[in-house]
Amino acid sequence: MQPEVVQVFVSLQIFKALNTVLAFVSSRRHLATTFPMIRSSVEGLLKRPLELSKVAELKALLPNVVEFAYIPQSDLRIHGETVSQQKKRSNSPDFTLHSQPLAIDTPSGSRLPGHEEEEHVLVLEFTENFRTTKSGNLVDKRNQRFKDAVDELMKATPEGEVSMDLLQAAARDHIPVNPSAKKALPATDSQSLIIPEPKDRPSIDDILLEIKKQQWYKNQIADRRTFKEKVAIEGLLAEPLSHTIQQALQESRNITSLYYHQAAAINAIAQRKHVIVSTSTASGKSVIYQVPLLKFLEENSNATAIFIYPTKALAQDQRTALEQLLLACPGLQHVKVATYDGDTPQDHRRTIRETASVIFTNFDMLHASILPHEELWRTFIKNLKLVAVDELHYYSNLFGSHVAQIIRRFRRICAAVGNQRVIFVSCSATITKPSQHMKRLFGVEDVEEIVEDGAPSGKKDYLVWDSPSIKDMDPGVAKLGQSGPMCEAINLMIFLMMRGVRVILFCKIRKACELAMKALRQRLSADGRLDVLAKVMPYRGGYSQEDRRRIEHEAFSGHLLGIVATNALELGVDIGVLDAVIMLGFPFGIANFRQQAGRAGRRSRDSLAVLVAEDLPIDKNYVESPDKLYNQPMDDLTVDIESKVIIEAHLQCAAHEMPLSKDDAVYFGASLGELCDSKLRKDKDGWYHPHPKFLPYPAKHISIRGADDDKYTIIDVTKVGLPNGAPRIIEEIELSRAIFELYEGGVFMHQGLTFIVKEVSHDSKVARLVRADVNWTTKPRNNRNVDAMQTHRIKEIPRSPHRAYFGRVDVTTVVFGFRKIRGNKVLDVVDVDTPPYERQVTGFWFDVPKDLFGLMKEKHFNLAEAIHSASHAWMNRFALSPDLRTECKAAEKEYNKEESQRKRPARLILYDASRKGSVSAQAFDHCGEVLRQAHDTVETCPCKDGCDKCIHSATCSEGNVVASKIGALLILKALLNLDIDANSVATQFGSQGFETIVEATYIRPLDGVQVELA
Repeated sequence: MQPEVVQVFVSLQIFKALNTVLAFVSSRRHLATTFPMIRSSVEGLLKRPLELSKVAELKALLPNVVEFAYIPQSDLRIHGETVSQQKKRSNSPDFTLHSQPLAIDTPSGSRLPGHEEEEHVLVLEFTENFRTTKSGNLVDKRNQRFKDAVDELMKATPEGEVSMDLLQAAARDHIPVNPSAKKALPATDSQSLIIPEPKDRPSIDDILLEIKKQQWYKNQIADRRTFKEKVAIEGLLAEPLSHTIQQALQESRNITSLYYHQAAAINAIAQRKHVIVSTSTASGKSVIYQVPLLKFLEENSNATAIFIYPTKALAQDQRTALEQLLLACPGLQHVKVATYDGDTPQDHRRTIRETASVIFTNFDMLHASILPHEELWRTFIKNLKLVAVDELHYYSNLFGSHVAQIIRRFRRICAAVGNQRVIFVSCSATITKPSQHMKRLFGVEDVEEIVEDGAPSGKKDYLVWDSPSIKDMDPGVAKLGQSGPMCEAINLMIFLMMRGVRVILFCKIRKACELAMKALRQRLSADGRLDVLAKVMPYRGGYSQEDRRRIEHEAFSGHLLGIVATNALELGVDIGVLDAVIMLGFPFGIANFRQQAGRAGRRSRDSLAVLVAEDLPIDKNYVESPDKLYNQPMDDLTVDIESKVIIEAHLQCAAHEMPLSKDDAVYFGASLGELCDSKLRKDKDGWYHPHPKFLPYPAKHISIRGADDDKYTIIDVTKVGLPNGAPRIIEEIELSRAIFELYEGGVFMHQGLTFIVKEVSHDSKVARLVRADVNWTTKPRNNRNVDAMQTHRIKEIPRSPHRAYFGRVDVTTVVFGFRKIRGNKVLDVVDVDTPPYERQVTGFWFDVPKDLFGLMKEKHFNLAEAIHSASHAWMNRFALSPDLRTECKAAEKEYNKEESQRKRPARLILYDASRKGSVSAQAFDHCGEVLRQAHDTVETCPCKDGCDKCIHSATCSEGNVVASKIGALLILKALLNLDIDANSVATQFGSQGFETIVEATYIRPLDGVQVELA
């Protein structure tokens, strides 16, 4: 027998033995796949030692199947303390939270050089995606997989070379390195790979060519667009800048000339015009208000300015930039700037008011702190020259509508102290109708709109990355690079970082951000690349001030290779050299997509933006029609300045700041008189004051973000009881999130680290957690019922016998358990006893007509699909829908193979996202006309099964999986009393699961409620 054949035979024996042992271990969830345990069993089958090098050869041959790496020893915790100890067999090893370090004492060099203390443990396993409990089938498939790989290797070996020699050479890079002992170990090529400096990184073209040569690349690039570089267009100032300002620009920013849009804006401000600049991301928009500020300060040292930003990160970034500019400007080095936000200590606030020339703040502080205490700010406001509002596109919908009233309150105070010459400047990413948006938001008319972008930009590549669907994969083995969008995004991010590409990974929700960071920690630790891991950080809302400032400092300094973020960094924070953006799933709209993509290439270099599509209908739509990403117009931004509910709330605040009169209609509109007479208190002199129920501080009663204020405090108690150990607050989360993330025994993630929830007090809203590097996550098992409880209004639907109803809606969420999940495998199902989360809000609803209900059941429609899609179709046509919610249908409930006793009424129900919301009342006033628009859109939409223009929503909490375009159209037609030919309605096939919808019952109205005319 030839030597090479002998080596192949030996390798096959080893693989089969490993396969048998791992199949046994993986079928027993309490066993951990540590290499010492696996090795001992395999050696028992082989009757000879198992060398590390031989396992490395298998890893080299099947890199996408074999996992052979070090993980933290604490990752061996399989179940944790919630597992009942009585269920364990007495002879089963205990790998629970109290598992002890494993000693590696087997012969044949198991103990690696430099290994003294088991901080990390060597694990050997197959990456699996179980769909069956029949381990025999899985073993056979893996063995065949090995044989196929050997055949492929033999065929690919060049003539004159030996296949096994090539394999053994490749295996050297797959011998795992213990991270805790890496200094004592010789580095392999992969471990010694030096990350190039930004200026030395490969071009994006070269990187994309290299990606296509990788073994894990399986034609995931569904679409590629290349946008050529754009040269700068310079502008000229009507009046030249002073030599000192020119010097400051050159020394601090290396600016010697201005782009066209910068010069145009500065010229307009010099003419005392209000200005909006709407240009691309990273086009130097901050210069347009910083330069005029320097001019005002040189003319008058008492001049003041307010710079307003939507996020604290952006305010920190811009404050640093302005301080550098002032320090470089002779004569202005003494000027003080300060951040004035919710993190500003109370004892610092007086000093800031008295000494700062510029404050960096947000509308929350303007509403709740500055305006209510305007008497303390009068000197500052009298000297105010400039108010700059950055990222103006951020202010729309309900929040933008509140901001519009805050600005009117602010303008009123400025006029009262004798300052009517304040100039308002705003900046925005590219939006439709920018001047119209600024006029409605600020209540001013003389607005100069500047949209011609003079900034240069480097070449940019856009990719749509289509991750293979899990359902299309080999059910026995999940290959690396084919194990879902999250893994695809992580693999791509690591690949780019290893080549010196600075990357930001955007995740749509906070939990996805934490899961991605956890996966990065595991992968980079296993590869021994702790140097790279040290340059990766997560960033999202909810972190403590200390953590947030630390991360921002690292980001702004440009020391990071990678950032994993939610849209908290979608806005214009300059985080240094950023070469690539990866978006995990389509963001919440075309505007978000373009804003996130614009974060790369902020230094005029070539850059990359990748949309990693999730396995959801809305993402697949863009995979199939990528032109929409670039050609589809953005929706107009909506600000409701006529809402009496919002105006009344701010009149209470304005009257507290300074008594109101009917003359203030110039700020608050024609409804002021009516609202003052009916909602405020009038004194004998005719002035209006706040209603007593809003005193002493009306602003505290008004939530401008429409959010419920209750928050849970999360405390790390890991070190309590240890010497010098103390509890530590790690973050705060909203009550609406807490119900799904804080339940005893569950896993909570913070900055990619995992904690076990030990105790939750719903009375004090405190959760206590302990640090635990578990290798599973948890997913809550919950029900959310949205029920119409009482009818306050009834309204005709035009030309229809059917009605729309408005009233009290109860939203009840119960978390009754959770699943422990590793990958796509459920390890355990646990019951928990948590109190229900109950809210009373306002909303409106349409009941599915009884005739249609019967027809759809007869034709085997899935009514949950139809109702869900019809609800989203209505919301897609209503401008303020981001502040509404509906009862999104979950696939795991609607397609369950076991019938549920939980039945939902055949009702489209929409309600306010917040208990303090008012949008549903406005929506109800227009419900009939919106219903007609929804019908016309669905009926004429050219898509086959639905898209985000008709029945899908980018904000659907269940991913639009439960959907039916034809079902939605039938419901909309029936409500509008349009003809439906029952004979032409096709019988539906393939509807999964049991019916979960029952006929809706009438909700009793309050006494005296009359039907309103359409």
